[in-house]
Amino acid sequence: MADHTLKGKTALITGGAKNLGGLIARDLAAHGVKAIAIHYNSDASRADAEKTLADLKAAGVQAIALQADLTTAAANSKLFADTIAALGKPDIAINTVGKVLKKPIAETSEAEFDEMFAINSKAAYFFIKEAGLHLNDNGKIVTLVTSLLGAYTPFYSTYAGAKAPVEHFTRAASKEFGARGISVNAIGPGPMDTPFFYGQEAPDAVAYHKSAAALSAFSKTGLTDIEDIAPFVRFLVSEGWWMTGQTILVNGGYTTK
Repeated sequence: MADHTLKGKTALITGGAKNLGGLIARDLAAHGVKAIAIHYNSDASRADAEKTLADLKAAGVQAIALQADLTTAAANSKLFADTIAALGKPDIAINTVGKVLKKPIAETSEAEFDEMFAINSKAAYFFIKEAGLHLNDNGKIVTLVTSLLGAYTPFYSTYAGAKAPVEHFTRAASKEFGARGISVNAIGPGPMDTPFFYGQEAPDAVAYHKSAAALSAFSKTGLTDIEDIAPFVRFLVSEGWWMTGQTILVNGGYTTK
């Protein structure tokens, strides 16, 4: 029977320098993962990547940090090749990369549309492709999407629209990779208490989002906290292996399908 524990496993985490990605890296390290590659996009995240890298090494984990813009197929291929060269073939591949834009359709430019789909859709597709090619058998793939996939709302057409295809990528990949024991899932957090959220929202919208979830009163911020998401990621890449092809909204009752 396949080993679905985390002990001794190798993981690759995109966007792993800070916020949710950094927490996931530290959480997996604390639960037995032996080697972790963290990806970061630009020099602006380098200091965060170096801090996360130092924390992982202090926890006894073999760790590397890799910088890349993942909006090309070639960049995703190189990311996996560099990970394998340094750490060996991964067992776990987690993609947290994303960009949000809150803007009316009538005001959205073609350049903004192209950028949103490149980051949120194209990068996710080719990350899943490379994971399918290079993960060890019985591996796990998780992509972070958004709970807006269960919402009826204006202004997020390019963000939610660019994340929506990942549901289909996830289902198709789970069927195609299942013969090798690889599970593929997506997690859609609610609005999270990170700079990723606050940069797009006016104070009145922040107040609304902080009260919109059924469990908002029991959250320390009213929003989804990154600490609420990391355990679900950990479950899906370990004991939760039997779940595959799913998009799971983890949001305290903010939206549902």
